[in-house]
Amino acid sequence: MRESLAAIRHLEDAVTGAQWTEGIVLRYGMFYGPGTSLSRGGDQFELVRKRRFPVVGSGAGVWSFIHVADAADATLAALEHGTRGIYNVVDDGPAPVAAWLPELATQLGARAPRRIPRFVGRLFAGEAGAVMMTEAWGASNAKAKRDLGWAPRHASWRQGFAS
Repeated sequence: MRESLAAIRHLEDAVTGAQWTEGIVLRYGMFYGPGTSLSRGGDQFELVRKRRFPVVGSGAGVWSFIHVADAADATLAALEHGTRGIYNVVDDGPAPVAAWLPELATQLGARAPRRIPRFVGRLFAGEAGAVMMTEAWGASNAKAKRDLGWAPRHASWRQGFAS
């Protein structure tokens, strides 16, 4: 996992440090909406519906989401108004797994997700999966909103999942 983060940082530095272009990096949240696994009939929605997407450990890992239509709008705004730098393209409501996963289950008419210990989650999802479920940090879209003149139409995953 550390190697992956180091590789991402290296790539971001290369893009924003490029002298031949105005390097812009867009860090997208977890995609949801048509054509994604987090959509009606999508793989992850079906896992939630069947109670096969558990809350791992504390479920304190904070996820940031973005509807695919909002991601497209932000990308266009970055092309038109962006300057060298890194922008988080996420909605306004980062949330811990322990909050968003049960809410999604309710919206799908499913039973509450199971809870499993972190060590069990690590066996099935690996260390990276366990970290995402228990330690991840959400992201702020304040810079993208301010500098790009962009705002997500789906301000929160709560409304976005429902639509």
